[in-house]
Amino acid sequence: MLSKDKNMDKVSTPIPFREGTGEGLARIDKWLWAARIFKTRSIAADACKNGRVTIGGVNVKPSHTVKAGETVDVRKPPITYSFRILKTIEQRVGAKLLPEIYENVTPPEQYELLEMNRISGFVDRARGTGRPTKKDRRALDDFLNLEEL
Repeated sequence: MLSKDKNMDKVSTPIPFREGTGEGLARIDKWLWAARIFKTRSIAADACKNGRVTIGGVNVKPSHTVKAGETVDVRKPPITYSFRILKTIEQRVGAKLLPEIYENVTPPEQYELLEMNRISGFVDRARGTGRPTKKDRRALDDFLNLEEL
């Protein structure tokens, strides 16, 4: 009978937010994934390890705990996004709930930089443009050789 009571206690007690932390704290890698900033948690953890995620100008490890009110900078070349944490979560939520989770405080200059890069930089080229094929090169060589005569 004693074992039944133990099982009943486990069922009735609420599951803690995360073992070892207080309410309102979350790991940065889990928060970045849950807030849909990165597609997978592995990519979020790699970004932290490679120094692309900073809080207050300091690189953070994937296990760093964050709380509401902090500003997270995420470098996704060519720009750096800035997010103010409104709510700490570790479970992924629907896209419609994101305005409750974070506020995008990225400066407009970063988006201008992105637009400039899009306009002036390499973009997907249309098929047939760019480096000539072997057949195109031979045709060019024949044309240039005819021109020299």
